[in-house]
Amino acid sequence: MQTLKAGDPAPQFSLPNENDQTVSLSDFKGKKVLVYFYPKAMTPGCTIQAQGLRDSQNSLAEQNVEVLGVSPDAVKRLPKFIEKESLNFTLLSDEDHSVADAFGVWGLKKFMGKEYDGIHRITFLIDENGNIEHVFDKFKTKTHHEVVLDYLQNS
Repeated sequence: MQTLKAGDPAPQFSLPNENDQTVSLSDFKGKKVLVYFYPKAMTPGCTIQAQGLRDSQNSLAEQNVEVLGVSPDAVKRLPKFIEKESLNFTLLSDEDHSVADAFGVWGLKKFMGKEYDGIHRITFLIDENGNIEHVFDKFKTKTHHEVVLDYLQNS
């Protein structure tokens, strides 16, 4: 797994959103985009992480930041997650994990003694020019939004 780092150009991608409409990174030219990869909708850690971003939406918007959540979930699972948690940002389906591969966040994981391939919980802040400005890879799901806001307010 070769994770992209700050200064790298962000891979251009297009994925279906919760409404099965295609969303492309290029749709957000001139804005910062927070692309956060999460393993599975409606699981405890992913829910806490999404709730934090939901509750920080106004502060993120003030910083000209759009949020895109990316997971290998099927499109049909995403509207349920949005509705259940009142999410106010876009979720994207990366079922074949091609975008996760491009960002270097798909790889071997260990959980309860088992090894499997999956998404590593890593977030990328992409600048207005399409380059990776910052990589968030050391955080707890409960404080993910605070780590992102702290970076934005102090950079």
